[in-house]
Amino acid sequence: PIMNLNSTMNEAELTTAVRFLGIDPGLNRTGYALLQQSVKGPVLCEGGIIRSNQEANLAARVHEIASGIREVIAEYQPDVMVIEQVFTTPRFPKSSIIMAHARGAILFAAHDAGVPVVHYTPTQIKKLITGSGRASKEQMQHAIKTELGLKAILEPNDVADAFAAALCHYHTIRVTCL
Repeated sequence: PIMNLNSTMNEAELTTAVRFLGIDPGLNRTGYALLQQSVKGPVLCEGGIIRSNQEANLAARVHEIASGIREVIAEYQPDVMVIEQVFTTPRFPKSSIIMAHARGAILFAAHDAGVPVVHYTPTQIKKLITGSGRASKEQMQHAIKTELGLKAILEPNDVADAFAAALCHYHTIRVTCL
């Protein structure tokens, strides 16, 4: 983990609040962020990076990602996992294949732990968080900083992207429940 943000929720709120585990999948670095609902709005409780050894073979790297996700799930007991869908670009077709390997490991770990998974496209996440489906990483980081009332932007951007995914689902269910 790269950060541990303590919330100001009391014990009763902590036991009844829904926990959203946002995931920004990647084979080199997978970002994760645990968002918890509170009466005051969303609270970022934890965020971090799961790294794979770039010198290892593909099977070992996929295993490292799955093992890291299993540890995060076991420690934080999320109610739902929110993950970014694979996107493809004609300029970088290999990137989507590599991301698909990481997503497969992540989805396996979530299913194995009984954690339901929700998928959003990068465009859906950006549009809900910033109002534009074409927002830059910097715009996303600033929107999240504002949403949380932080003094600095979340870094690295893998954690910010993971939080954005969780925040997208938080607001989506909040709107549909009203």
